[in-house]
Amino acid sequence: MNVASEQHVHPLGTHRVIDPPGAMPQSAWKVDNTPVAFENEILCDVEVLNIDSASFKQIADACGGDEAKIEEHVLGIVRERGKQHNPVTGSGGMFIGYVSSIGERIRERMDLKPGDRIASLVSLTLTPLHIEAITRIDVATGRIWIRGKAILFESGLWAKLPADIDENVALAVLDVAGAPAQVQRLCKPGQTVVVIGADGKSGLLSCAQAKARVGPEGVVIGVAPSKATPSARVLEEGGFVDHFVVADARNALELSETVAAVAPELADITINCVNVPNTELGSILCTKQDGIVYFFSMSTSFTAAALGAEGVGKDITMIVGNGYAKGHADTALQTLRDNPRIHQYFDEKYANKG
Repeated sequence: MNVASEQHVHPLGTHRVIDPPGAMPQSAWKVDNTPVAFENEILCDVEVLNIDSASFKQIADACGGDEAKIEEHVLGIVRERGKQHNPVTGSGGMFIGYVSSIGERIRERMDLKPGDRIASLVSLTLTPLHIEAITRIDVATGRIWIRGKAILFESGLWAKLPADIDENVALAVLDVAGAPAQVQRLCKPGQTVVVIGADGKSGLLSCAQAKARVGPEGVVIGVAPSKATPSARVLEEGGFVDHFVVADARNALELSETVAAVAPELADITINCVNVPNTELGSILCTKQDGIVYFFSMSTSFTAAALGAEGVGKDITMIVGNGYAKGHADTALQTLRDNPRIHQYFDEKYANKG
């Protein structure tokens, strides 16, 4: 059944919702993924899906890391829901592709034309997606190459891929663009900032932005499970953290005590970039009274965060990790350009994978 053909199209894509009626596309269980652009939509030929870290880890763990099982799992989600919306984590990812066609209503006001290569900047959890075939899976990076099509709504965000950055690297950066942009807004000179999950994509870019913002009088503390990873070495050798501490973010007391050993007054701002659950209380305990916790992680339980802060008597501001901030794509890509050591790491890990 083609839902959109029976009712007026809406800028936010509600005409694509099948179940439940009246829901928004992101919260809907199922959307119409018919691969045809209506008058206010953009149809894209999709080449690569970048599944968000929390979602891909959950899928890979559930499938024992087996690529064939991961493929069937992802195909099953899209068949059932019309979009890549992980029912366990509630998160999705983004895509790279070519513009195939643009609806008549929006064609003249879009700085796009068929053939343009773009990355989506809205979550796959609200993006109608039709997969013809999965051609490759990279378990190490959470990327999935496909033959398929996706719909971007009139309100949807996208970015043309930059000429000076490898497209696979750009995809990896744009997938977490909200983090460095929000860190840039939040951090101020002289502050102490803790970045939990500092060794991941969002963590690396957040550390770079935090260090630039707090300046020489401030302190950036990176937290990760190990110092032995290439990304951990980038953080230390590149001077993106003043202290690198090893701790399990799920162990709230261990984490907070380890951070307190190098920052007795705790953090003015804590940035949570992990891809595992149960790290809310640890983030809260690392933060001083009247401080801020920014939960960028899609593994966050906001119930656990709210009740956890209440339970330990912390009067802090907790911010939902909105993946969108004005200018976030430009900020994230410029963060990469401004930090050659991180750029080199992203090139080594993500470039030339297709």
